[in-house]
Formats: sequence, structure tokens, C-alpha cells
Amino acid sequence: MRVPVVHQRELRRRARYGRLLWSSAEVLVTLGVVLMLLVVHQLWWTNRQAREGAERKVQALEREWGEAGGGGLDATDSSGDTPDGDRDGDSDGDGDAGDSGSGSGNGSGSGSRRTPTSTVVQRPRWDQAYAILTIPRLDLRVPVAEGISKPNVLNKGYVGHYPDTAQPGRAGNFALAGHRNTHGEPFRYINRLRKGDRIEVETKVAAFTYVVDRTLSQTSAGDGGVIGEVPRSRVRPSYGYTDPGYYLTLTTCTPEYTSKYRLVVWGKLASMRPR
Repeated sequence: MRVPVVHQRELRRRARYGRLLWSSAEVLVTLGVVLMLLVVHQLWWTNRQAREGAERKVQALEREWGEAGGGGLDATDSSGDTPDGDRDGDSDGDGDAGDSGSGSGNGSGSGSRRTPTSTVVQRPRWDQAYAILTIPRLDLRVPVAEGISKPNVLNKGYVGHYPDTAQPGRAGNFALAGHRNTHGEPFRYINRLRKGDRIEVETKVAAFTYVVDRTLSQTSAGDGGVIGEVPRSRVRPSYGYTDPGYYLTLTTCTPEYTSKYRLVVWGKLASMRPR
């Protein structure tokens, strides 16, 4: 009977392979844990942190306005017009039609009156939270800040106001951006909004109620027409408006967990209530 002989060189080679396999497994496990922690951080921790911060800011704004007694802000520009407070915000156009948004007369400049000085929203400082956006259908109540900086606005769970678009209640387009995923994801479910849903924007001087009118489910990330003074898609021109009015635009990324396209919701000013 022959006894198999195992050479020392072969044993050493097998030991090296074993150590290599063990080290590779350790690296893969470590990478898996790190990736899992990153996912947890992005999908859970950033949401929790941003939501809590946004809620505190909403409460701080409400306290500030309450202490000021409402309407204590001096206006620096009262040249804008706004529709009468008792007009409704519906229009005749459906969500994917190419007709104008003049509808019931609430969105055009005709028949409007000069904005009362006490309700004009003063231009806020950069990154300053100065308004509260409320969407009852989504159970959403979130601060609005000037600008769309990620670190200073959007990543805090706030909604950002596009620079150079109208302020709340003013003629033109009050355009907002918000995260759909992570960092509070305030606009995650704006695709659920339907024509006729109310959206309220509160400031120190007034509360403005807009009514959802149209939705553009997908357009290019560079489609600046959707936040124009008269919002109309440049990529899909059948979506949008042709007449001046008092518009609200909500924008966010789509599909979820990507930033390839933009989802857009448009509304029209229906009423204004001084504080």
C-alpha cells in the first residue's frame, strides 16, 4: 500500500490560497456592511433628520409670526397685482391639453386689483425660510426658503423657491423645487395631486390658496419653460399656458431615486387672506 506524499510546497500554496479567499471574503463583507450603512443613512437617517429640522422651522416661523401679530412686514415693492380673494382657481383646461390657462378668470391680469401693501411679500434673504407650504392631500407642511441650494435648502428638508420667479400671490409664476427621495423627501408624492386639490402658502403677511390645475408627468431636467413667468414646457409644448396669470409650480425629480427627468405640477391662485 502506497502512502500519499504531500510536499511542503503544495501545503504552502494551499495555505496562501486559503488566506487569499478568507481576506477576499472579509473585504466583501466589509464593503457590504458599508454599503448597507450608506443606504440606511440616505434612506432613513437623512429623512428623519431633515423632517425633524423642517418641523422645527415651521414651528419657529409660526411663533415668530404670532409674536409679530401678523402683517408687520413693510413692503418694498407694491407694484404687483393679485386677483380678488373670492375667485376660484379652476380652469377649463385639462391636465394634458394645450389650451391656455385663462379659464375662470382667476389667472389673468384683467379684472385684478393692486396688491394691498400689507400683503406684499418682501424679497427674503438668500437661503432664508420665509413661508410655509401646506398640501392637505399629502399631509405635508414644510418650510419654503429662498433659493434651491442643496446643502442650505433642499437637503434640510425645505422646499426651495426658484430665484427670479414670482413671490407668493404675485403676478407670474411662484416656482418651487423639492427632493422626491432622501433628505425629508417633501415632494415624494406630488404625483398623487389631482386637479382641484388645494395648496396653501403662508407668509408673515398673508395666506395664499392655490388650486392644482395641470400636471406634466415627465420632462427634461433642463426644461426651464415650466418655471417661466407664463409656464409652458419647451420640450412638450402642448403642456402649459399661454396667458399671463398667477401660477404656482412644483417640480421634483422623476422616476424615483433618479434625477434624469422632472415631474411638474401647476396650480393657480384662488384666494388671498391677510394675516
